[in-house]
Amino acid sequence: MTLVQSPPPAVRPLGPLALAVAAVRSVVAYVVISLYVLVVGPAGMLVVWLFRLTELLYLLGHAGVWTALALVGIRSRIVGREHLPKGRAYVCCSNHESNVDPLVLFHGINPRFRILFKAEMQKVPVLGRAMLLAGYIPVDRANPEQAIPALDRGARSLGDGNSFLTFPEGTRSRTGSLLPFKKGGFIMAIKAQAPIVPVAVQGSRAAMAKGSAIIRPVMVSVRIGEPVETSGYTIEDRDQVIAEVRRRIEAMLAEGPV
Repeated sequence: MTLVQSPPPAVRPLGPLALAVAAVRSVVAYVVISLYVLVVGPAGMLVVWLFRLTELLYLLGHAGVWTALALVGIRSRIVGREHLPKGRAYVCCSNHESNVDPLVLFHGINPRFRILFKAEMQKVPVLGRAMLLAGYIPVDRANPEQAIPALDRGARSLGDGNSFLTFPEGTRSRTGSLLPFKKGGFIMAIKAQAPIVPVAVQGSRAAMAKGSAIIRPVMVSVRIGEPVETSGYTIEDRDQVIAEVRRRIEAMLAEGPV
């Protein structure tokens, strides 16, 4: 049976007053978070580097994410936390609607998530270095030879008990329909024999209209599905695993927001 996803709701236009308020909140958030990264970031990274206190870096990151979401009025409603594996590292695999998705999932599901991130982000002042210190793994998508050892490092990190957040579409979907899934996160999970947790995000697209820097206050719906086990699977089985995870995300999206 083919699941049909409902078309995404159009971003409702805000009235002049509401738009002005959202614009002011957005500017305040951009300024506050930029100052937070530039002022708190270097001091925090120095302490982390000197005393190997990676946990402190995550606490600072979590505080920054909470502040950003609160300033712009992004809230979330999450169901299915009981499906998260207990005492095991896992790969969280989510659809991607908006730039706020990583913040909502990091804040609402697992504030200790590791991520695979675009290698070029290492050049971002302060933030790039902080991501490396936090154990995030850069991946150069244009260089397959570099991607293989990066995925191996991710698999070892999973083996050490660190869970990962991935967006297999690789970029935001503008239509609401799932884009083709990239295989990297699935290969990493299979190598570590770690479960993959499917996640469906809805509503975040309305937070930012295309081409606009204004962040609108919205309620983001998050459904967490039952994990897909990879125990016993090999890299040759990756397409089967991808198809099952995709099927579960599509089914949760078809249920609509929570």
